[in-house]
Amino acid sequence: MATQDDDAAQLAALGYTARFDRKMGLWENFALGFTYLSPVVGVYSVFTVGMTTGGPPMFWSYFLAGAGQFLVCLIFSEVVSQFPISGGLYPWARRLVGKKWAWMAGWIYGWALFVTIAAVAVGAGPFLATLLGFEGTPAITTAIAVALVVISTLVNLAGTKILARVAMFGFICEIIGAIIVGGYLLLFHRHQPFNVVFNTFGIGAPGSYWPAFMAAAVVGLFTCYGFEACGDVAEETPNPGVAIPRAMRMTIYVGMSAAAFVCLALILAQPDIPAVISGKITNPVETVLLTVFGPIGAKLVVAVVMVSFMSCILSLQAATSRLVFAYARDRMIVGGEFFSAISPHTHVPVRALVLSGIVAGAIVCLGYFFQNAIATIVNSAIIGIYAAFQMIVLGAMVARVQGWRPAGQFQLGFWGMPVNLIALIYGIGAIIDMVWPRTPTAPWYIDYSMGVTWLGIIGIGAVYMVLARPYDHGTAPAGDARTLSLAKL
Repeated sequence: MATQDDDAAQLAALGYTARFDRKMGLWENFALGFTYLSPVVGVYSVFTVGMTTGGPPMFWSYFLAGAGQFLVCLIFSEVVSQFPISGGLYPWARRLVGKKWAWMAGWIYGWALFVTIAAVAVGAGPFLATLLGFEGTPAITTAIAVALVVISTLVNLAGTKILARVAMFGFICEIIGAIIVGGYLLLFHRHQPFNVVFNTFGIGAPGSYWPAFMAAAVVGLFTCYGFEACGDVAEETPNPGVAIPRAMRMTIYVGMSAAAFVCLALILAQPDIPAVISGKITNPVETVLLTVFGPIGAKLVVAVVMVSFMSCILSLQAATSRLVFAYARDRMIVGGEFFSAISPHTHVPVRALVLSGIVAGAIVCLGYFFQNAIATIVNSAIIGIYAAFQMIVLGAMVARVQGWRPAGQFQLGFWGMPVNLIALIYGIGAIIDMVWPRTPTAPWYIDYSMGVTWLGIIGIGAVYMVLARPYDHGTAPAGDARTLSLAKL
């Protein structure tokens, strides 16, 4: 009770009243971030792309992404330790820089989250169809995806305690599944030597291999985010200034280690890598699972994978709803009072949760009717995530230059500025790598589709922001990081 009183007092000092139940401990908070990052979902979803683009050396992209995102995580840890407010990136941007910067960061991050929920739900469709014995047609995949979004919404509506337990269950299933499946493949069905991860199999020849590797590096970038979700539920976690930075770092350590392990096991279990690279084997993950475990065993593995997908959707929707709630509480969106409502029974933002489910479900349904257009938007969701991340990293750097000195329980001290600078360089480089055109023979609107998509989303948000001035409707504190640091001194 004393800890909760201290947490409530800290939140009050930041300008807010405690309205959530603090029932998500350190391990549950970590489980939320882990299941959002979901190494199994990440690896299984993009393994084929990585292999056909860069071959076995794409394995190293997980370490590259993990190292870069760890620096970003350290910056986030400093910020959330001082500003443990629900909604994560949006309130951090608000306190570091100001209302306009925060509105745009939340706009970009919010749409990226909506699309990612839809993308993960659609990605789960073929796995569940296989498990149930159906053909994964577009209609069946869409119906399954909508059903998963509905189930996720209902579970989230049950309350923070239920969400924490489900997240922990998902973490346990995913980590055990990754260790058992990966370990079994490495011990009993290894067809390739360990040094195959240095073999390019002639990709890029007669020129340099590096362009191919950088294209394949997207697989690591695709997996290594989700740790920020730990901060999205800051008002539901006891002692958040200590617990959340620790949970975010644990998410990177454990999540990316598991992703690299699963990826390595799948690479070494491939009997014919040239056939995978050429596209002759169209689904190398499914082929290995069926060959090694047989139809029944493969279905058991798929069942574990489905738990990972479902946990990932739950965590994504929890993060999205807290962002919508934070936006609404500060009156940054239309209907702020309506969407900031907290259930008196379950103490969760019910209307924000329903809205996140409706928007994600609508994107899933649009994908059925406009598959080519929606595929571009879904594939570009990761760019929105990374762009929003870098708005926080850049915002922290600007705040440091203006005199901000992190005053939370987690501090980098002297290393703050160097880490901040390297994290910014890494993040910008990652975004450039993702938007870089890869198919010069394709029409420009396809080659530049991912970048153009987000320029359009940012442009629409900027026009709305200028015309409607939504950032001026609320009175919550903004741009006060430097002032609070000086007050501490």
